[in-house]
Amino acid sequence: MKLPEPGFGDWRYSRKEKFQTFEDFRKQKNIKPESGKNIIYLQPIGDFNDLQKKQIELTREYLKIYFQLEVKVLPRLSNDIFPKSVRRMPMEGDEQILAGYVLDSVLMKRKPKDAIVLMGITEKDLFPRPEWNYVFGLASYQNAVGVTSMYRFSDGHLTDSNFTQSLESFIKISSHEIGHMFGISHCLNANCVMNGTNSLPETERHFARACSLCQQKLNSGIKYDNLKRLTELKSFFEKQHLSAESLRAEKDLNLL
Repeated sequence: MKLPEPGFGDWRYSRKEKFQTFEDFRKQKNIKPESGKNIIYLQPIGDFNDLQKKQIELTREYLKIYFQLEVKVLPRLSNDIFPKSVRRMPMEGDEQILAGYVLDSVLMKRKPKDAIVLMGITEKDLFPRPEWNYVFGLASYQNAVGVTSMYRFSDGHLTDSNFTQSLESFIKISSHEIGHMFGISHCLNANCVMNGTNSLPETERHFARACSLCQQKLNSGIKYDNLKRLTELKSFFEKQHLSAESLRAEKDLNLL
């Protein structure tokens, strides 16, 4: 689906990003799975209730299907790991954590030797720099570490009634940030999980699927069976009652 013209406040409205062609992608030094370094790790940081723990497990399951790689969840770290200097309390809302600190001072020190990617998951809201209100996630191309916050997808209060919508947004941002770690830039090709996003409504408009170009980039580094991947994605979407994504996966399967 072709990208519409961005509206005021959308990611592309005030940003002029370069279109990353497949040739551009191939010229980069991108990470690729190799023997002894092929596991995606998730690092929960914070105090998670049962619904949040369930969402982390479903996200682990989804990422395993999406990237066709083993995904493991590491033991939880406490919020005590964050010093006062990287915390702030906005005028409205709950406490926020400086996203860059999570990458540089928490995750880099704890990255397992067999990890191709390490992504932190926090229930706290994140901010990337003092002048920004918040950020859904942040990733480092060079170090293959990133962090995603669950906070915004349920306004800080995950319930049975908002669980499915929150899960859909969370798996989008999680796969988006890990996609960056594999070298894929923001997508300017079509409606795609790799589109940049400024807000929750914009995130919800984006598909969970990667467009054909971004999928080509991903598959060039991770040599997976696309028929197997799409079949498993369709099954996951059906089980989680994500009907629109299930229909898109079915259409992709029919194209194969």
